[in-house]
Amino acid sequence: MTTGGPGEPRPSKNQRRDAARTKAAQLRVEQKKRDRRNRVFLQGGIAIAAIAVVAVIVLIIVNSVRPDGPGPRNMASDGLLVGEGLTAVTTPALQPKADPIPSPPDASGNVADIRIYIDYLCPFCGQFETTNADQISQWVDSGAATVEVHPISILTSKSAGTQYSLRAANAAACVANYSPDDFLSFNAALFADQPVEGTAGLNDDDLKALVKSSGVSTSLSEINTCIEETTYKSWVQDATDRALSGPIPNSSLKAITGTPTVLVNGKQYVGALDDPKEFAAFVLQAASEAYSTATPTPTPTPAG
Repeated sequence: MTTGGPGEPRPSKNQRRDAARTKAAQLRVEQKKRDRRNRVFLQGGIAIAAIAVVAVIVLIIVNSVRPDGPGPRNMASDGLLVGEGLTAVTTPALQPKADPIPSPPDASGNVADIRIYIDYLCPFCGQFETTNADQISQWVDSGAATVEVHPISILTSKSAGTQYSLRAANAAACVANYSPDDFLSFNAALFADQPVEGTAGLNDDDLKALVKSSGVSTSLSEINTCIEETTYKSWVQDATDRALSGPIPNSSLKAITGTPTVLVNGKQYVGALDDPKEFAAFVLQAASEAYSTATPTPTPTPAG
């Protein structure tokens, strides 16, 4: 009700009270409308937020249960085998959950069969590599030996949360898949730039730079993507589990209990890791025993 126009009598007390009540009633109606509108907006916002949260959770679950892909090519034995001329032996990729196919040792006994299980964060592996890599490469290059390198990741939790051990093994598998003849060079580079156990280690960009600086010149784009996406993470974990549960092919060793584990013609080397002469003597002895076993003793011809 409008009050106070020109020439109109002053509203009585009752009229003023009625006008105030009417105004208050209108305000209550309007407030109720605003409250209903706000509830609708709030409920709509909550619903949208809930949908977004559900979408994120679904995406995380889908990614976490992504089916395992095949392992790297050229590592069907869970390791990469390098022979005469430092040439890698090529193999198809190992399919998920398939059993690895052990590389057959030289049947003649003329070639020393060296197999090394390593973790790229393991300081003792770095010590063995620094001490023996050059002479092993010389033996392999000349055809006197073969070397098979098995990257595993038993120290994944020892790098300040970055999983360096696993990521480095994955990077090695990426090189094995795309540029296998460069594997030994990259393997040596990983140990030359090896981080201290307990530190964060190299990040993915560092690993990609190390691939290039180690001399890998083919498929760099594919290798970089493989490192970024940790393509062979599942394979590294499975290969590690297989090594730790055993048995170890072509040897009497039940399982890997630490790194480095070095086998020569199936016999485990337990000598000094920093003495190249001691390791060379062990290789010579193991090769000699393998040759004598593979070569039967001639049967004497009766005199006549």
